[in-house]
Amino acid sequence: MKNKNAIIGAAFLMATSAIGPGFLTQTTVFTQQLTASFGFVILLSILLDIGTQLNIWRVVSVSRKPAQDLANELLPGLGYLLAFLIVIGGLAFNIGNVAGAGLGFEVLFGIDVKIGAIISSAIAIGIFSSKEAGKAMDNFAKILGFLMIILILYVVFVSHPPIFDAIQRTIIPQKFDALATVTLVGGTVGGYITFAGVHRLIDAGISGEENLPQINRSATTGILVTAVVRYLLFLASLGVVVAGYTLTKENPPASVFQSAAGEIGYKIFGVVIWCAAITSVVGAAYTSVSFLRTFHPNFEKYNRQIIIGFIIFSTIIFIFVGKPVKTLVFVGTLNGFILPIALSIMLVASRKSRLVGNYKHSLFLQIIGWLVVAIMSGMVIYGLLPH
Repeated sequence: MKNKNAIIGAAFLMATSAIGPGFLTQTTVFTQQLTASFGFVILLSILLDIGTQLNIWRVVSVSRKPAQDLANELLPGLGYLLAFLIVIGGLAFNIGNVAGAGLGFEVLFGIDVKIGAIISSAIAIGIFSSKEAGKAMDNFAKILGFLMIILILYVVFVSHPPIFDAIQRTIIPQKFDALATVTLVGGTVGGYITFAGVHRLIDAGISGEENLPQINRSATTGILVTAVVRYLLFLASLGVVVAGYTLTKENPPASVFQSAAGEIGYKIFGVVIWCAAITSVVGAAYTSVSFLRTFHPNFEKYNRQIIIGFIIFSTIIFIFVGKPVKTLVFVGTLNGFILPIALSIMLVASRKSRLVGNYKHSLFLQIIGWLVVAIMSGMVIYGLLPH
């Protein structure tokens, strides 16, 4: 039972880490740009996500080592580079997460965004102050994850999206955007996010080749949860866009909820963005710091205090700097740039018996993994070129 809870908890930790304010913003912005054809981008990103996550989770789990140690053993210094990229990306994401939590409080209770951010950060700190922080984190992610799905489902119902058209364009799109795909994959399995669940499993003692069936199940469950939330949010946004409403540039997701369900919809948005943001604060802080804890005994000894410090630091930066919508979309793209590097390291490590023992990594998964590296690298280059 303990293993089952940890496996589901790891899946939801990964999923809710991905489903943050940036996730909500990206989904609504790209739905407005691509309308029903955005469904195809979601479908393509899900396939890339699953290929990425299975490769990373299996290799890290079989090695029984956190990703940074595996990278350092592959090539000395590589783990430090990976940790630097992950922590910087995680910090950038977390500033947006803190902002989103503050915005949720403002929508629900009318209090200042910065005060809401401070209260939300205090709640996240409370989770890591608990004696059983891992269990508290798992339950928190599961409960709020389910709540988000139920609330977004209601908004889909009242927005009356053209479901047949959405399904048709998910398979046969009329238009395509490479940068949107990079951003979605980066926002789902880029940077720290894909490592959130597998590092949690290692922490819970679930690793090694004998646990691969459970690890596979946890990895795919995490992606499917994010896919369900993404597609439901896409349908809700599509219903609003097709009805002729204009989404505000300042807060596109709030426009979707308010246009679909009036004042009730706006309050639902407050709950959804708070749930999305606070679970991502927890996931980003836990995972980013997990990339440091094996570098020095003090990082391990004061792990919880460093996680709390990470949350406090993110909150301070938000209070003094702020976090605009464009930056939330950019951070998803930034993590898309990190992804080919992290995935390449894991794929090369999978071929080294000194790192994974007698484990033979699936040739099919290797092909998919290198395909993801090639596609993501190509899309990143394409996205940077002038059009």
